[in-house]
Parts: sequence; C-alpha cells; structure tokens
Amino acid sequence: IPADLEQGKVTATLVYNPTLVAVHGTYDEVNRLCSEVADKYRWAFVNINIRPYYAEGSKTYGYEIAEQLGWRAPAHVVVPCAGGSLITKIWKAFKELRLLGLIPESRTSMYAAQALGCGPIVTMIKNDTDVLVPVRPQTIAKSLAIGNPADGYYAYRVAKDSGGHGEHATDEEIIEGMQLLARTEGIFTETAGGVTVAAARKLIEAGRIPRDEPIVICITGNGLKTPDVLHERLSVDVTIRPLLSAFDQALADLKSKQGEK
Repeated sequence: IPADLEQGKVTATLVYNPTLVAVHGTYDEVNRLCSEVADKYRWAFVNINIRPYYAEGSKTYGYEIAEQLGWRAPAHVVVPCAGGSLITKIWKAFKELRLLGLIPESRTSMYAAQALGCGPIVTMIKNDTDVLVPVRPQTIAKSLAIGNPADGYYAYRVAKDSGGHGEHATDEEIIEGMQLLARTEGIFTETAGGVTVAAARKLIEAGRIPRDEPIVICITGNGLKTPDVLHERLSVDVTIRPLLSAFDQALADLKSKQGEK
C-alpha cells in the first residue's frame, strides 16, 4: 500500500491480519512494483485492470443501477475516475443489458469526475485529445490518485462517444461535496464521493447536464475511510458539565449567537 494511505483504510486492512507492506510512493508506483513482484514470484495481483475478474466484475455496478431504476438506464451517470475502469464497465453493462433486451434503447451520457490535483482523464476530455499526459498526484482524494491511469484512453472514449463530458474538483470543492451529500441525503461519503458530487454540481451549473433529467451520481466509498480530511473543518460546538443548568445556559448562548447572525 502507499505509505501515506488514509489510516482508516490501513486499519480496515490490518484487522484481517495480513502481511502489510507500506511503500513510499504513489498508487502508480505501488501498482508498478506489485506487477514486478507478481511477475518475479508468480503471485496473483488483485488490483490490476487486465484481470477479467476485476474488470468484468465492475459491470455489476451498472447492472444494479438499471435494476434499481426499474430496469432502465438513466440519462446521465457521473463516475469517479482513478484508473478509469469503472466508467468503461458501467457503460459496457448498459450496452449488454440493451443487447439482451433487459432495458429499453435509450441514450446514457457518461461523465468522468476527478480531483483537480490528479485529473489526467478529465484533462483529455476537456482538451479533446486522445493523448494522456501522466501527472504527479496532489489531492486529498487518495483513492483517485492515479496519475497514469491504465484505462485512461478508454474512459476518454466512453465520455466522448456517449455524449458526456468530464469535470475536475478542487480539494475545497471535494470537502464541500462531502458535506452537501451528508446534509441533503444523510450519506457520509469518502473523498471520492465528494469529487463526484462536486463534479456533478459543476456540470449541472454549466448546463452540460439538464436539471430536469434523470442523473445517477456514483458514490463508491464510506466516509469512515477518510475522516481525517474533515478534522480541521469540524469540531464539537460546546462542552459542558453533566448538569441541566449547564445545558440550559449553553442552549441560551447558542440561540443568542444564532440570533446575532
């Protein structure tokens, strides 16, 4: 794993008692090293796009979207992109369901969402070029921090061929997206979901996604994986002694402050 991986994800891994090796490097560098290790020692490498179980398994996300919408595809889907596999497999899932006659023929536009500090796929889409330029990731959305995505070209093609687009989100917008989703839908997402919400919001405001058409925003991770990014933003409002009088006073103070605003 990358040595700077969020602690929540490290703990969730360690509980299974693996032999965990931290690497001083980016996801791209860790993936490269894992490929070399797997080749040398003849080990399996789970996290690689060319494995059919990994790639084809991602299609179930698209199947579930169609099923939960009453066996139809939405008009628009916004997908967080790291290596680029998921957006291509959701698109493939819809095509297969249409081919089998399980959903009606309709147009679904696919949109790539990436952090501004690591958004080579979205940059391709915005510049309308099929040449991917690798970047050095600099973003709080570490689960999307792949600067040289293996499926970058294919993700670009899906967005273009489907009539979709792509959008970046700054770190500030990512946090705002996390908070917006929590306040409005009661869903606490990790940073990747914050990227998707922020990107969707910007796409709607720019008029690329009509406000009155069905849209699915893909939230791919729980916020308990990345609570650290919110620590500086959130704090306990009041600390009191276990007395009713103390609570009454604190409540009065809060109402007074709200009145001042």
